[in-house]
This record gives sequence, C-alpha cells and structure tokens, in this order.
Amino acid sequence: MGSDNLNHRSWTHDRELPIGVLGADLDPKSPSDPAGLGDGARVFAQDLRLRLWREHLDRDPIDVADLLEPLEAFEAFRRRQAGQLAARHDGGGPGERPPGRVLVHEPGSIGPFQCVWAEPVCRTIFDLDDRPWRDRLRGRPDRRGP
Repeated sequence: MGSDNLNHRSWTHDRELPIGVLGADLDPKSPSDPAGLGDGARVFAQDLRLRLWREHLDRDPIDVADLLEPLEAFEAFRRRQAGQLAARHDGGGPGERPPGRVLVHEPGSIGPFQCVWAEPVCRTIFDLDDRPWRDRLRGRPDRRGP
C-alpha cells in the first residue's frame, strides 16, 4: 500500500514510505495463487480493498457482488456511482443525492500559451528538488544517496 503522486517531484525526490502487509490467512476462493509464486492468495488484501471501496461508494457490507471482479468494480465506480453523482451535479442538484463520494475526473484542455509558460514555472518554482540553486543552475545532480 502506498501513494505516488503523478508529478516530477514525487517520482524523483519526495520521501514517501509505502508499506507491505502479508496476512496469515489463506484465501480459499479462486485464484488460489494469483502470482504463481506458490505463496497463495491472502484474505487481508481483498477484505481491505472491499472495505475501502464500500466506504467510498456508500455501500452496505453485504453489497459487494459487483466489486469482487476488478473490471466490474471499476465499472461500478465509473458509470454507476460516479456517473449518477455527476448527472446530479450537472443537473443542478435536484432530488435526493445518489450514494457515493466518487466523481469522474475530466481534466480541462491546456492551451498553447499555458504549455509555453507552465513547464519552466513548474520546474523552477513549484517543483523544487531540495538542491541548492547553484547546483540546479549548473545542472549538477542531487548528491543525496538512495
């Protein structure tokens, strides 16, 4: 489990620590060894995923039938839950609010003028990498070890 933001700073020098947890209980459901490594599937990962997804979708604990298979689960997020909520927002919010806390992200387009100025501004102001300015200007790499 962990997070990785989709930006230069996060991928190059932010220090985040993901965590791995291996539950002791083997999952009796198929597939019994999804990675093919002989260590078997575990109950903890699926239970955690379902609990978090139910929370974001405002679902009862027994309402998981369409969340067990990944493709069906993503469809539940995108079309059924996020789509219903987006339709309510687009319509001005009349009626009862649909369940869930998930909206479809639709990024806006970036114009040519923004493309020209955004990269240098991002690299010099918003995406600092903890090197001294002297090293940055001279193109010296980050000297911190792995």
